[in-house]
Amino acid sequence: MEVIYEDNHLIAVNKTCSEIVQGDKTGDTPLSETVKQWLKEKYNKPGNVFAGVIHRLDRPVSGLVMLAKTSKALERMNELFRNGAIKKTYWAIVKNKPETPEGEWVHYLVRNEKQNKSYAYDQEKPGAKKAILAYRLIGRSERYFLLEIDLKTGRHHQIRCQLAKMGCPIKGDLKYGFDRSNPDGGISLHSRKVNFIHPVSKEAIEIVAPVPEDKLWKEFSFLV
Repeated sequence: MEVIYEDNHLIAVNKTCSEIVQGDKTGDTPLSETVKQWLKEKYNKPGNVFAGVIHRLDRPVSGLVMLAKTSKALERMNELFRNGAIKKTYWAIVKNKPETPEGEWVHYLVRNEKQNKSYAYDQEKPGAKKAILAYRLIGRSERYFLLEIDLKTGRHHQIRCQLAKMGCPIKGDLKYGFDRSNPDGGISLHSRKVNFIHPVSKEAIEIVAPVPEDKLWKEFSFLV
């Protein structure tokens, strides 16, 4: 487990695309339990250890996941998320270049529970939730483009769905229109960075998750 930030209240880890954040029907050990065990061993704690999940990532997505080490920190961080006071930045490797090098996309997402998939529409529909993201083209390789995503809302599969809607499916994302899977079974979407004011110390915090140790991520020539 790669820990990229820790203080008395919070811990952030760099998730791999094979890990689940919380337990599900697969029965695989979730990241939350791995973090609890890591804290228990590091601090030689008897009994139960608290590690509250602040936000989730889809299983095939890599990158930064934050957990709270106390219930009070979890409550305060949840409030920051509800108020939009935490800025989340993602990197996505996509098949096609967007029409403009930067911009903002607004769609209305309808979630299909049975398919575990969301559908994006240009106009509002019954049961739809408004989804907003800003993007910027920051790199390119021989075959792909690298987008930086500033997520304004947190909807089900939002980035995957919106990028596919705009003709830029994420590499490896078969569910949203990419033509083949990645060798590791993940998709090329990475939770890159968070910025927020610490709920206890009131300091400005920035946490950055290194990209996967993968040849593809290393191929990009950055434009900025």
